[in-house]
Amino acid sequence: MTLKKYLLTLLFISFTCFAQSQGSVGSSDFWRQVRFGGGIGLGFTNGGFNGSIAPSAIYQFNPQFAAGVSLSFNYAKFNDNKLLAYGGSLLSLYNPIPQIQLSAELEQLRINRTLNAFPNDITDNYWSPALFLGVGYSTYNVTVGLRYDVLYNDEKSIYLNALMPFVRVYF
Repeated sequence: MTLKKYLLTLLFISFTCFAQSQGSVGSSDFWRQVRFGGGIGLGFTNGGFNGSIAPSAIYQFNPQFAAGVSLSFNYAKFNDNKLLAYGGSLLSLYNPIPQIQLSAELEQLRINRTLNAFPNDITDNYWSPALFLGVGYSTYNVTVGLRYDVLYNDEKSIYLNALMPFVRVYF
């Protein structure tokens, strides 16, 4: 399945759930249904640094379903190697029961990296798509779980592997 089909499927599911949930949201104010969250990260190693920030917002359509967007910025420098990754994602969250959260996230990052090589540095600039499918345990406004990138490419992804843990917090 192509990236375009994944995106269209995700949007179709989101709009279907939105249409079904309009009766339950009723006359609620739009901004009362919006929740904000995101992530921040700092890493220091011998000769290296990594910093990231990823704010996000979701709209809570009903107690089971939410969808939203996220922005992402990541900078890393290790010795003479540099990485700059920025972009965004579409996110959908579904809780079949309050404690279990299923998620789908379509991420698109622009990758700019420079690798120190002899005799010339290697510069690489490209778009890197990811489609994460995840499952997590939710309590209050925190979810901890695992997600898997079904589009993972070990030569182009900035992530170490396709399976990775996550922590989500929304207020």
